[in-house]
Amino acid sequence: MSSRATAGERANPGALPQPLFTICLVLIGIGAAAFVYGLSSNPQTTWLAYHTNFIFFTYLACGGMALAAAYSIVGATWPGPYRRFAESFAAFLPIAFLLGLVGYFGGSELFDWQKNGAMAGKEAWLNEQRFYGMDFALLFAMALLAVLYIKASVRPTLRNLAEHGQGIAKTLAASWTAGWRGDEEERVAAKNRTNFLAPLIALTYGIGFAFFAFDQVMSMEQAWFSNLFGNFVCWGGILSAVAACAISGLASRDIPGFQGEITRSRQLDIGKMMFAFSIFWMYLFWSQYLVIYYGNLPEETFFLRDRLGDQFLIDKAYSADAFAKSWANWDFEWARLQTGYGWVSMAVWACNWLIPFWVLLGREPKVTPWIAGPVATSLLFGLWLERNVLVWPSVVKGDMLSWIGPIQLGIALGFGGLFLAVVLFYSRVFPTIAVSSKE
Repeated sequence: MSSRATAGERANPGALPQPLFTICLVLIGIGAAAFVYGLSSNPQTTWLAYHTNFIFFTYLACGGMALAAAYSIVGATWPGPYRRFAESFAAFLPIAFLLGLVGYFGGSELFDWQKNGAMAGKEAWLNEQRFYGMDFALLFAMALLAVLYIKASVRPTLRNLAEHGQGIAKTLAASWTAGWRGDEEERVAAKNRTNFLAPLIALTYGIGFAFFAFDQVMSMEQAWFSNLFGNFVCWGGILSAVAACAISGLASRDIPGFQGEITRSRQLDIGKMMFAFSIFWMYLFWSQYLVIYYGNLPEETFFLRDRLGDQFLIDKAYSADAFAKSWANWDFEWARLQTGYGWVSMAVWACNWLIPFWVLLGREPKVTPWIAGPVATSLLFGLWLERNVLVWPSVVKGDMLSWIGPIQLGIALGFGGLFLAVVLFYSRVFPTIAVSSKE
């Protein structure tokens, strides 16, 4: 990793980029309209689409917060603006908490145990009081930690803005710099506060949001379980945050204050992270798949069969000799990928592992914008598609196109517009995006 540290920083708010911010508002309107229309015409589809995008964008925001915390824990000096990009994603977490409260009203369309009762032995865990109490507490805790961490991280950059800024930026900066003790003392205090908060964030995410994934995703198939599943979902959030940071860096190269900060070495480092983290994502998937495959227990295999199709799981009646002969002749039955959500799962593999691995294998692709940018975009799309594959087959069996439709795409656009609007607002208006001072 590069060791180049960021110079002294100062807040540098700017106008919201147009027409991008207006487009975000339009997308939010489309999403709201699709949601309202869907509730009246197809509630189950609407809530499934809502839940899928809630999971994706919440874990993307959490992944950004965990990434920023990791930089603090290891004392990383290389990220520069990439640390601020990760923090901007975390600004979505208070909104995610509110969206989670809205999701409460769709629970009966998502969770079989909520409609028909928990299966024997799981009543103590799968009940509304424990479920929503714990999950809302986790969302609130992560949102609170994000606000505390961001405030501590950016406070040393805001003094000049508090004295000479204008409008809401000046007001907020003045509030966040109350009791100012001097530049150097504030930098030391900020480092101490972020170093204290970072491990709490890492533990809340790595442990708490693993349980959140057990609840919000795995319990949709209440008979299925995997101890690794929660951390697999959490890692997808971190990988999506890395990909989003890479895109943010490429998009910010010409923004005033960032010129010269999105360096070749930093692009190389974030490219290395995309490459390595996508491999680890595939490793976590393989670790789950392999033990389920060779165990071949019906209570475990049905979850993967619904998603991968029949090709990657072997029926008990299918003998070892028949299996060896079929694969010895490369007798791969492409038609079997039409079962379950097979082709969609193949697209997920391609976007999240095959493309990043083979394209970013060398050094130059990691620092070539027209290569690294599409790879990062592929990762974000693949991880969003993966969330669809995790959620939809639990309710809609055998229809691999169930996640596509006007309602589904409208809600997805609404979530995307809302997330991007929050990031833009935080980065350009809320006075906490810091850039290297040239003064």
